[in-house]
Amino acid sequence: MKVEDFDYQLPEELIAQYPTQPRHNARLMVLNRKDESKKHDTFWNLPLYLKRGDLLVFNNSKVLPARLYGRKPTGGRVEVLLTDFLSKEEWYALMGGKGIREGLRIEIAQDFWVEVLEHVEGGKFRVRLLSSEPLKAIDKYGKIPIPPYLKREEEPVDRVYYQTVFAQVEGSVASPTASLHFSEELLRRIEEYGIKKAFITLHVSYGTFKPVKVQEVELHKVDPEYVNVPEETIKLIEETKRAGGRVVAVGTTVVRALETAGFRPFEGWTELYIYPNYTFKVVDALITNFHLPKSSLLFLVCAFGGKDYIMRAYAEAVKERYRFYSYGDGMLIL
Repeated sequence: MKVEDFDYQLPEELIAQYPTQPRHNARLMVLNRKDESKKHDTFWNLPLYLKRGDLLVFNNSKVLPARLYGRKPTGGRVEVLLTDFLSKEEWYALMGGKGIREGLRIEIAQDFWVEVLEHVEGGKFRVRLLSSEPLKAIDKYGKIPIPPYLKREEEPVDRVYYQTVFAQVEGSVASPTASLHFSEELLRRIEEYGIKKAFITLHVSYGTFKPVKVQEVELHKVDPEYVNVPEETIKLIEETKRAGGRVVAVGTTVVRALETAGFRPFEGWTELYIYPNYTFKVVDALITNFHLPKSSLLFLVCAFGGKDYIMRAYAEAVKERYRFYSYGDGMLIL
């Protein structure tokens, strides 16, 4: 498969620069794979398209303000962008500039340092965070690494709206954006409709923005990401399936986590790369945002919904002036 076949034209003004408020007012395109129909609605009405006994699975990973600014012993300024969670203390990071070498310590604050452990490749390094409480130090001194296509710095609105309302487990450097549409009010409404919910954790790495540089889809590789699918979620999935309900993945991160785990609890790292012709084992329906052209996330959505159908839906979304990418609108694929 050619990567070029997953391209589409997007007017720049359709890239959402700021979130919809309230969250559940974002638009929702509802796609049905059986008859290839399309409906236009909002996230507030999502429960109308689900059934009592269906199970929504969310990613409860919490976005850290992973962009850090510090100084080398020489006084030179350094930007440290944490990209991949390895442990609370150890991360992969991107750093630019001269003199970045193993053993270098970068001062972020009087009580927070970044030590370079290993040069991985290019501007990528393995680093250790030196602080009594590393995650609290990141939260105190860092800035949210909002997506590069927003072409702006973090603003106060991002601290609230680039985070899901149920974010709990710290470790992501990018948001599981399909979940950003769920307000506390919408979650209560979903519960009133008899729709269940469960959680997984997948710490989203900066690799989610990594461009596909090969020409053939099959040759691309995704970065490994930490996953935890707990036993209680697996039990809910099995109960839902037995009762004839559907497992609805909220976001591509949830798809990768559930398909990695199968029907067993799982904690570890996933490099699962899903593209057309993949056979789905667990997921029955998908809620997802509109993704970048020629991206691995678009490949996954096309694998689930069917390439031609999804690409036609994207063309209609452009025509109907949907908002795209992280702060944009979304789709439900049944």
